[in-house]
Amino acid sequence: MNLKVLPITLLTGYLGSGKTTLINHILTNQKGYKIAVIVNDIGEVNIDAELIEKGGVVKEKDDNLVALSNGCICCTLKTNLIEQIAEIYDMGKFDYLLIEASGICEPIPIAQTIVAMNDMMHQEGLPDIVRLDAVISVTDSLRLVQEFGCGDKLLDEKIEEEDIENLIIQQLEFCDIVILNKVDEVSKDELGRVKAVIRKLQPNAKMIETNYAKVDLDEILDVKLFDFEKAISSAGWIQELEKDDEDEDGEHHHGEGEVLEYGIGTFVYYVRDGFNRKKFKNFVDNKWTKNIIRCKGVLYFSDEDNMSYMFEQAGSQKTLMEAGEWFVMLPKAKQDELRKMEPKLEKDWDEKYGDRMIKLVFIGQDMDEKKITEELNECLEK
Repeated sequence: MNLKVLPITLLTGYLGSGKTTLINHILTNQKGYKIAVIVNDIGEVNIDAELIEKGGVVKEKDDNLVALSNGCICCTLKTNLIEQIAEIYDMGKFDYLLIEASGICEPIPIAQTIVAMNDMMHQEGLPDIVRLDAVISVTDSLRLVQEFGCGDKLLDEKIEEEDIENLIIQQLEFCDIVILNKVDEVSKDELGRVKAVIRKLQPNAKMIETNYAKVDLDEILDVKLFDFEKAISSAGWIQELEKDDEDEDGEHHHGEGEVLEYGIGTFVYYVRDGFNRKKFKNFVDNKWTKNIIRCKGVLYFSDEDNMSYMFEQAGSQKTLMEAGEWFVMLPKAKQDELRKMEPKLEKDWDEKYGDRMIKLVFIGQDMDEKKITEELNECLEK
């Protein structure tokens, strides 16, 4: 039985960002690793011909397997990722695993699956068999200039326009390393603006600038950077919320906006009153500006003040979903118990509103914070 812990690197990135080029680069310069690669669609991967052993393609009933001449393998992502990783582990032939997430796939569920494997082993009293080493977001500099620079949209036939920015943002928000690819295809000023946007969306990740995804493998393999708790809370909007928590003081308060280079800024809108539902919908539908790259937070409506809602916007896509009832709806004894147990809940508690609040983080370029704040204030129930 293979007793080694298998390190895993998860590669994410939108279609055409350079993930396959990076895989080719890793396989060509793998520094002695015997690497297994799980990809989404073997027909789209185009692993370089010279890396594929003659006659090395083995077609089985439920699987596609490409044996590579350097002792590595490449196979198609199955529905059950845990079983597939376990099969590769049990072979005992490989000491590294790359997983290429689909260009239209969110990285968090894949990371959760890998973490869950070890949780299942622990329940059986067994040691870890895998280790998620790092989540890498491969990012196309030129696409980001066009997506976030108010330029023409690049569309793929398989995906709706409003989903593109949403996916790029989610892939950037949950990663340990950003490989900023194709930097020679943009100007110095454009690159600076893109880096400023990335830093506001993802303040903690290591950023590597590349062309043709050429990167020193010591910078990306066996780097031991992944920590689920840190990764899930590393997004810029979360950090802006936490920063704003430290200095809240007003009844109708919004966090002082921070503006960095290239007009990339953030601010937190925070009030205790509820929105008028129709007015807020009108604001979202008719007054939202392209300058807002990312917005996320919690809110409630005056006609349904028992329910909290999570509002989320990335690019053109906006969603609103129920997030559970406010704690103020619980019996008084339960409220008091929770307030004693949760320091943050106690800090946020208001004698009139309980834990009800509207708190929205805005990240954008050249945003008119004053105007946005005034328009949101007009949405409040008077």
